[in-house]
Amino acid sequence: MRGDPAHPANRGKLCVKGSALGETVDLGGRLLHPQVRGVQTSWDEAIGTVAREFRRILLAHGPESVAFYVSGQLLTEDYYVANKLMKGYLGAANIDTNSRLCMASSVAGHKRAFGEDVVPVINRIAQGFRNVVITQDWHTPGHASFATTYPGKKAFETTRLAYGTQVLWPDHCVQGSDDAALHKDLNIAHAQVIVRKGYNKGVDSYSAFEEADRKTSTGLGGYLKQRGIKTVFVTGLATDFCVAWTAMDARKAGFASYVVEDATRAIDLNGSLAAAWKQMAAKGVKRIQSGDLDVA
Repeated sequence: MRGDPAHPANRGKLCVKGSALGETVDLGGRLLHPQVRGVQTSWDEAIGTVAREFRRILLAHGPESVAFYVSGQLLTEDYYVANKLMKGYLGAANIDTNSRLCMASSVAGHKRAFGEDVVPVINRIAQGFRNVVITQDWHTPGHASFATTYPGKKAFETTRLAYGTQVLWPDHCVQGSDDAALHKDLNIAHAQVIVRKGYNKGVDSYSAFEEADRKTSTGLGGYLKQRGIKTVFVTGLATDFCVAWTAMDARKAGFASYVVEDATRAIDLNGSLAAAWKQMAAKGVKRIQSGDLDVA
């Protein structure tokens, strides 16, 4: 899906919905029938289940315990009915719309933006490798890389730490939380090692080889050399931070290093993606696609 460079409105630059339209032309992955707890059922049964659950919650907790979050592409008549149901019948004013949830291309764009769509690619190519290492961010509460640790600071601003400039991130991957868990659809049972990184409260860790102070080793390099491994292929999130640092540190440790571009997604913070590719190329990191690999 490409824009028209000659178009006077956008010069061919597409929003995330527009660029993902090509991924929505078939029915694969769409919910075409009502389901209750993951099991396909009739519309009557699905609507009845919703009604019963609403009634149970209302009786137990009152009208302020329920809310509607509805598509921004509802017809005016549909939105009127939804408002009447919430405000006139259920007795609350908890209804809102979100136009970002109104198109299949928006869903595809969301998956792309948050890296959801790289999981199947990673699962597929991982089957072609005998030696697989998984990395996992494992931050403490109040970690030095969290913007919330510094009063008045916002996510994606920077601060100075003992080892240099630190980008500040939203709280994420806190030890033991669901957010820190490996993706539920990741299917690489033959992976031998999980490297947890970023668990030192005062030091961030993008690279799987070395923490951001550039002194503390994770031990991954020694493990790979002990196994006789000479080449590293890097996938995952995010291309311009954890992936790039890992790929460059692999080169620093003496490995041939490849980034599988379509199995990664970037944050692209103030041009960070272009800068990362430039830095990786300068360090001898090779940029390939999953189709370049000889895997099923």
